[in-house]
Amino acid sequence: MSAPRVATLTKRRDFLAANRGKRAAMPGFVLLVRDRADGDDTIRLGITVTKKIGGAVVRNRMKRRFRALGREVLPEKGIIGADHVLIGRKSGIDRDFGALRSDFSEALERLSQ
Repeated sequence: MSAPRVATLTKRRDFLAANRGKRAAMPGFVLLVRDRADGDDTIRLGITVTKKIGGAVVRNRMKRRFRALGREVLPEKGIIGADHVLIGRKSGIDRDFGALRSDFSEALERLSQ
C-alpha cells in the first residue's frame, strides 16, 4: 500500500468547515482536524498565520516550517480522508523544529482517537 496523497487546502469554506472539527492546542500551533466523510482518502493540509504573529518575513518562515512538518509527518500519522489545519501561534516562531515535529505527532495521535 502506498502512502496517502497530501494535498493543499485552498478554499475558505474548507477552512471554516475544519473549524467545526476537533482541535488540539500545542505550544507552537493549534491543529484543527475534520473528517470530510466524502470517500476520498486524500489528506489535505491548510496553514494559517495571522498578522498578529509578525511581519511577512516571519509569517512566511512559519508557513515554510509548517509545510515541511506536513510533508514529514502527515503521510505516516495523518488522518486519512480528513482536513488538517495548522494555525500558527507566536511561540511557534522560536520553537525548535524537532519540538514542533513531536508536538505535531502528539496532536495527531490525540485527535485520531
